[in-house]
Amino acid sequence: MEAQKLRVGPRHPRLGAAGSRLARWLTRKSMGRVGFHELGSGFANTRMAQVRNKLSRGETVYLAGLGLPGTHNSGVSLVEVTQAHGPRLILNNEEERFSGNKHTTEYPAKSVDAMVATLRGMGRDIADIDAWLTSWDYFALAGMLARSMIEEAPQSLMLARVADATAFDRRRLDQMTRSPKILARQLGLAERVPLICMPHHGNHAWFSFAASPFADDGEPVAVAVLDGTGDLGSVSLYSVESGAMRLLYCNDSMFDSLGMYYSVVSSTQGGWTWLSSEGRYMGAAAWGDMNRASNPYYSRLKHVLHLGSNGEIWLNRAMANWYYDPSFKPYKAPLIEILGKPLRPEQLWNPDAMLRVEDIKHRPDTQDRLDKAAATQLVLEDAMIHVVDHLLRTTGAHRLVLTGGVALNAIGNMRLLEHFDEAWFEKNQHRKARLHLWVPPVPGDPGVVIGAAWQFAQLAGASRGAPMTHAFYCGAPPTKADIVAVLEADDVASERIGNISTAEGRDDIADLMAYMVSRSGVVAIYQGAAETGPRALGHRSILANPCDAQARERLNERVKYREAIRPLAPMATLEAAQQYFELLPGASDADYNAYNYMVLTAHSKPGARDKIPAVIHADGTGRIQIVREADDPLVYAYLKAMGRRVGVEMSVNTSFNVAGPIAQTPQQAIDTLRRSKGLDAVLMVADDGTVHAAWHGGERDSGRFRNWFADWKAASASSQPNR
Repeated sequence: MEAQKLRVGPRHPRLGAAGSRLARWLTRKSMGRVGFHELGSGFANTRMAQVRNKLSRGETVYLAGLGLPGTHNSGVSLVEVTQAHGPRLILNNEEERFSGNKHTTEYPAKSVDAMVATLRGMGRDIADIDAWLTSWDYFALAGMLARSMIEEAPQSLMLARVADATAFDRRRLDQMTRSPKILARQLGLAERVPLICMPHHGNHAWFSFAASPFADDGEPVAVAVLDGTGDLGSVSLYSVESGAMRLLYCNDSMFDSLGMYYSVVSSTQGGWTWLSSEGRYMGAAAWGDMNRASNPYYSRLKHVLHLGSNGEIWLNRAMANWYYDPSFKPYKAPLIEILGKPLRPEQLWNPDAMLRVEDIKHRPDTQDRLDKAAATQLVLEDAMIHVVDHLLRTTGAHRLVLTGGVALNAIGNMRLLEHFDEAWFEKNQHRKARLHLWVPPVPGDPGVVIGAAWQFAQLAGASRGAPMTHAFYCGAPPTKADIVAVLEADDVASERIGNISTAEGRDDIADLMAYMVSRSGVVAIYQGAAETGPRALGHRSILANPCDAQARERLNERVKYREAIRPLAPMATLEAAQQYFELLPGASDADYNAYNYMVLTAHSKPGARDKIPAVIHADGTGRIQIVREADDPLVYAYLKAMGRRVGVEMSVNTSFNVAGPIAQTPQQAIDTLRRSKGLDAVLMVADDGTVHAAWHGGERDSGRFRNWFADWKAASASSQPNR
């Protein structure tokens, strides 16, 4: 690339910095009066001292993390802290699950109501919450937004007019400033609820490290937060030694951002909106040319990101405009020459504009579009490797916690493990080691409300707490009465089919599930608290036969109504995962815990595609979820039954939703059944273990479930459900 086509950094950095300082000062004056407090302020220090004293006396502390309106994925977490055991996550309620509005930016009223119900069910109440913490440092955020709008003036002033330019909903930011008063009114309190603002990337980092399987053994652990943006920047790097976390670097930019790069390109090339485009485009990349030497776009596209010294990532502002107009004019001429004109906002979700692998036979541009997706993915992987390379050299660590929205790129995560192998460590650190990687189940913003409470607890002197082994923390388990009530609808047929509160009853239901799935059935399981995070992991899942070559097409076309480019994930026992996939030794901590949450892909072994074609993607990989008996006894028993029924302890697992958030309530579960014509049955498990099956009633009843259930009972006299 010619030198004149490279420009990094803003035009007016000093002006931007001055604007940032002024905005922070004004925010401190205005928001301080309405109930917001900075970390390190007098109020925050006093509250932290009170928490520290309670812990030292052996008392239990309760902390609430809040994701407020104006930023995506609002919600609330509740964390219990003791000196002996550290923080313990009780719940992480995501507002989108209760409201039905995916990635919502609205005030988390329903999530807070559900949290209060849980708290009172524990014999506690609102007065027992020792501190309310926010998932963003709004003082720092105001400074960054001001800097971003000033540093490329006059062009960057346009950002003030773009409501969704940076994943902030400007229409709800005013409601955010009134949240202490709104929360008090909701809770029936006379005074505003004081909120302590916690640094966004610190929240990502503290929770992700604390929940990791890496021991505090004196050896360093590196933490990389790669994000769309935080309240100070979009890349933050940390080192943890002997339980103490130290910030090494923050790039102080929302535009020199791997998350924004991938969001803008995937949206304007794939045809979907932000927060929906990224996962789809990652799936599309597998259908394109993933070879750097032969991909027709990679060698030119890679210059849109400048890989600077010390692991820095810079947006090449000679090619891209999204530092001032990410929606309508995100490309400059050099980028248009490579990728073509970007899709405009009004074209998104238009079937004629969206990237569809189904069109490859009759649209000549489809293969080119898939190759562009592959090039976009390759450039992201280059940048991830560049950042991590510097971080590992700087810290001397061989263990890495990766978090932030970019960490949802499961292919990129796998590439890190492949790149930083024993040869790399021998060459660069002169020792026998390899990268060990862990990514939490909620690396994106649904996890920062947990992190706000976790970080505050650590700063108050709490111990680290136990690592996570599962992610079932969203909402409360459905009651039998709640389930029975929604099954009274005229268009739904249902029957009580058993109870999983005993081992025999559980194994019966598991075998029935495997029996139906082995006969090409598509069954949803709805049990317990929901998963927190973007992946369904067996509590809100749709299940199908991985050995059925038609399962992907059937699920995408008749059940989920989604693009064929998107893969289906393999849910497996550890033994089955090891049998069919190359589980990398760099993800082997805590018995391959890193593969528990569908945040890491693995290459399939020879012959796997012949045996389990439904869960092998176009590039030969699978985004694995390993299920442990202790974490999910019913699903584990189902996988063992699948081994007996189809010869492999594995299942297709996709989230129980149709064009919306994962089903949270019994009513949402039945509504999802109504929308999905290809779903044979939903098995709904109540908190007392009672299991009801629901299926399409009336004219929509195919008879498949009733026939399967009758045949299974007749053939399995020794394993009849407890009726």
